[in-house]
Amino acid sequence: MSLTSMLRRISRRTWLILSIAVVAATGTGIWVFGFLLPAGGDQSPATTRTATASRQTLEKAVTTTGSVTPAIQDDVSFDVAGTVTSVAVTAGDTVKKGGVLATVDKLQVNADLLDAKATLASARASLASAQDANDGSSAAQARVNAAAAAVDVAKASVSQAQAAMADTTLVAPHAGLVTVVNIAVGDRVSAGGSPTSGSSTSATSSSSATSAQFTIVSTDAWVVDATIGETDIANVKVGQQVALSTDDRKQLTGKVTQVGLLPSTTSGSAKYPVDIAVDGPGDGLFDGISVDVRIIYESRANVLTVPSAAVTTSNGVSTVIVVASDGTQTRRQVTVGETSGNLTEIVSGLSEGDVVLVTTFTPGLPNPGNQGNVPTRFPGRGQFPGGGGFPTGFPRGGGQGGFPGGNP
Repeated sequence: MSLTSMLRRISRRTWLILSIAVVAATGTGIWVFGFLLPAGGDQSPATTRTATASRQTLEKAVTTTGSVTPAIQDDVSFDVAGTVTSVAVTAGDTVKKGGVLATVDKLQVNADLLDAKATLASARASLASAQDANDGSSAAQARVNAAAAAVDVAKASVSQAQAAMADTTLVAPHAGLVTVVNIAVGDRVSAGGSPTSGSSTSATSSSSATSAQFTIVSTDAWVVDATIGETDIANVKVGQQVALSTDDRKQLTGKVTQVGLLPSTTSGSAKYPVDIAVDGPGDGLFDGISVDVRIIYESRANVLTVPSAAVTTSNGVSTVIVVASDGTQTRRQVTVGETSGNLTEIVSGLSEGDVVLVTTFTPGLPNPGNQGNVPTRFPGRGQFPGGGGFPTGFPRGGGQGGFPGGNP
């Protein structure tokens, strides 16, 4: 049986059902693609405002992140040997510069001082005898010189013994937080070393591995350890101003104090270490917190600027729209310089106080000319090509209607 014969045997009711289904499917597809799907090529509506050309300070900067650490972290120990007689602080205490940390007994140190003084007295007596016996001969003068030298040595020994006496009281070299105490009363300590017995206490959660008798960190002086990539390190120099920002938006300043010469490599990229000293006491900073770092390597004051969105550049020619006091708008050619953030430098073509038009686009808003807040997808009067509604022109069969089979 031929295809034509098969089609003629299908009932008119069946053709009607099939045609309605085709029309419904086509209409649904057109609705989805014409109304529901967003238009990928639409431009967001433009909004305008005015801005005044003004003079600003333009800055160029290198940005990175860094970690805060105390500027001073000293390991402090006795410079004399002895038995600990008192410990004035515990881990976690805050001390002032010159505050007493601990003391050791003075028996041995005092004996050493008395012996040094006795040696000095004897040397002076010998010098006096040599001077009295000096008859002008070379030998006599040599004896005087030797006795004088012995006096100098004895004086130095007395000075050292006196310093050792003062060192029996250990004081804080600077103000800060005591984080480690490694001695206790009764411990025998050596000069500059750990106790031979006793316990260690630490202000941190883990025990300290230091052999120092005390560790003090500053609480009013901080540094930031940062790293800079090899493409930006050439712009970073010692002495440059730095803007710092903490996670809670605290704003601080600092200065670059050291730029590393040797990079470290992480994930295939070279990073150079940079040290930054925080200005002032750094209120609110803590050891280990992260800060945003902005190293300013160029700053230009009194630069005439406008918002970058006010400048249009085409074929190398930059223009702005100047708005007069009566609202008249005139396009004017300008010469632009550098751009910093959302500001563009105007080298010529504008004067301070000129009002310019700024055009911006807001993504995601509907086209204001489209009724019903439905995104426009196709050009024309309607939502479909040609401005009409549904497309027409289903293929006709052998009859006069719009459906196969020749009947309406």
